[in-house]
Amino acid sequence: MTWHGRETAVPLVAVAHGSRDPRAAATVEDVLALVRRARPDLPVRAAYLDHTAPTLAGTLTELTEAAVVPLLLTEAYHSRVDIPAVLAELTARRPLLRVHRGATLGPHPLLVTALERRLAEAGVRAGDPRTAVVLVSAGSSDRRANATVSGIAGEWAGRRGWWSVTAAYASAAEPTPGQEVRRLLDAGAPRVVVAPYLLAPGHFAEGIRRDALAAGAEVVADVLGAAPELAAVLIERYERAVRATAGSATA
Repeated sequence: MTWHGRETAVPLVAVAHGSRDPRAAATVEDVLALVRRARPDLPVRAAYLDHTAPTLAGTLTELTEAAVVPLLLTEAYHSRVDIPAVLAELTARRPLLRVHRGATLGPHPLLVTALERRLAEAGVRAGDPRTAVVLVSAGSSDRRANATVSGIAGEWAGRRGWWSVTAAYASAAEPTPGQEVRRLLDAGAPRVVVAPYLLAPGHFAEGIRRDALAAGAEVVADVLGAAPELAAVLIERYERAVRATAGSATA
C-alpha cells in the first residue's frame, strides 16, 4: 500500500501525559483503537511522558522513522519543552532517525463538537440560551495554555446561543470550577453546566465534578475520552506533520 509515495505509512507515535490512574492509559488505547479502525494501514503506537510505560524514547527504539503527535489538548510545557528535549537527545544519538513532529490536538473545532457530544449525553441541548457552560481544563503554569482555553470558550460562545461559555481551571490558575459556577449563578445564569476539557478520567476529573456540583452546577459532563472527534483530529495532526516534513525535504 502506498501513502504519499511511500510503500507503507509512517508510524504514528501518540504521546500522552501518563498517569498513575490506569483509566488514563486505557483511554489512550481506546482512542488509538478508533484511529486503527479509521486507518488500518497506519502503524499506531502509544508513548507516555510520565508514570506509565512505554516512554517516548522506548517507543522509538525500534523505529527509523515516525510521526510524533502529542495526545495533549493544549500546547504547554510538555509539548514545548519535554517532547522536543527527548527528540533532540534521540536524534543526536541516532542521526538516521527521522521524526515528523505534529501539533497538539487542541485547539480544534472538532474538540468543541466532542464537548457538545458529552454534554448532550448528559442531557444538555447544544446552544441552550438558558444554559451557561463552564469549560474546565486541568490548568497550567503556562499562561499561554490557559489563554488558549479561554479563547476556545469565547469561540464556542460565538458559535452557539449559550447564555455564556467561560473558562475555569482545576489547578495552577483561577477561576476554579467552583468559583466560576458561583459567579455565574450570582450573575443570574438560569442554569450552569460544566464541560471538562480533559482526555481521561482521574484525579482532575473527580475534583472538577466534586467542586462544581458543590457550587451549584446542575450537570458535569463526562471527559472527552474516546470520542470519534479526537481520533479524527489525531489523524489530521499526523497527516499534516508528515506532509510538512516531506514538503520541506523536497523544497
